[in-house]
Amino acid sequence: MMKRFEIFFIMVMVFAACDTTGVKKEEGGNKPASDLINGNKQGGESDNSFENNGEVKDEVTLSNGLNIKWYKHGEGAKLADYDMVRIDYKVRLKNGEVIDGNHLLNKPNMLFMIGFGMQTPGWDIALKELKVGDEAEIFIPSKLARGEKEVKGLFPANSDNILKIKIIEKASPTWEVDGNRVWVFEENKKNKMKFDEGKQIEFHTMAFTPSNALYINTFRDNNPFKMKLEDYGLVPGLKKSLINAKKADRMYVYVPSEEAYGNKGYLDLVKPNEPILYNILVMDVALDAQ
Repeated sequence: MMKRFEIFFIMVMVFAACDTTGVKKEEGGNKPASDLINGNKQGGESDNSFENNGEVKDEVTLSNGLNIKWYKHGEGAKLADYDMVRIDYKVRLKNGEVIDGNHLLNKPNMLFMIGFGMQTPGWDIALKELKVGDEAEIFIPSKLARGEKEVKGLFPANSDNILKIKIIEKASPTWEVDGNRVWVFEENKKNKMKFDEGKQIEFHTMAFTPSNALYINTFRDNNPFKMKLEDYGLVPGLKKSLINAKKADRMYVYVPSEEAYGNKGYLDLVKPNEPILYNILVMDVALDAQ
């Protein structure tokens, strides 16, 4: 089962925005959140203390059928679009079968940005009802989960989902430049060569916008992007964010609209004034041969 999950994980993931010539619009973001080639804050086993439900503190059912039960309340304001949060979670079917979760990849937690359709629609709706520190169980009706889509052997069509989640923290970016935010969630510190002037970077990516989840996926076609800083026509915020990236780095890059395509948008892929979220795996950084 684990091998099958890893294969599915690679098939449905990753990024965008170096040269989008010939890129086709992807189907929406109906995929396990653990497909996001994510990382953890520290090694070790998943903290499943929130599996011990205890007493339900509060409960609400929204008009769309989504139900939230709180076992622990956090503090502060509710989460919002474009918050990057660190979570510990599991997703079950109604029969109790676990179909998704950070523990399936032996991760104690994962990063998740709200508002980009990284998971099913029910996730973005539900998480904006939660706060840091909340521990909750969320019933996501099939219409807000994967609907009629299915992956044989993993989840059937028209399946209600039950999400058990702990909001650990809002995750601060590893670095930020001109409003572009970068979270490096996996780093090979043995690699010393950094991308900058006179270098070429090769990377796989998945890209998301609020209206178009996973609109580029270079993993799908095994066709990574290659670029240099002087290349014309690249998303400015992406170029700035990749400076100092190294081979084998895995990162999220949030590019605000003014550092992406601005009020013009891009074809039918990126609407005007939309930010972009990239999920990046750096394949290589090398001296420019030219």
